[in-house]
Amino acid sequence: MTIETVDAGPKKVSRRAVVNAPAAALFAQLADPHQHGSIDGSGTVGASTKGPSRLAQGDAFSVKMKQFGVPYTITSKVVAFEPDRVIEWKHPFGHTWRWELEETSPGTTRVTETWDASGSPGIAFAVFSATGVPGTNAQGIEKTLAGLQKRYG
Repeated sequence: MTIETVDAGPKKVSRRAVVNAPAAALFAQLADPHQHGSIDGSGTVGASTKGPSRLAQGDAFSVKMKQFGVPYTITSKVVAFEPDRVIEWKHPFGHTWRWELEETSPGTTRVTETWDASGSPGIAFAVFSATGVPGTNAQGIEKTLAGLQKRYG
């Protein structure tokens, strides 16, 4: 199982992996916010979610989270949606989580997950940096991708 670091530019953390699953199956999980807790490798996403069972462009969904031992609820909005290819949601602090899927052969998909803080205000990124969020997110993304590889092994 190989996880590749992707240079996505400043204020971004991106990783890529090949998963032995069709893009449509992976996208179905990503487009269902109620499944995010079972996919997440960071340990921050809870099981309690409010929102549609199938996201679409412009939809909002709320997820119970826990980070640094502090529970909270975050509401995100879908800002990019291309069925079986791309889904991206934006948090209130301006950062986004983006998933890109490229089916390289039947049943095999190149999956790229990116945390992008370039849309966050400067003070938010300063707080992210001071608290180690980019590094923590890199580890979480790697665990998420490794989990998908194991699930579909």
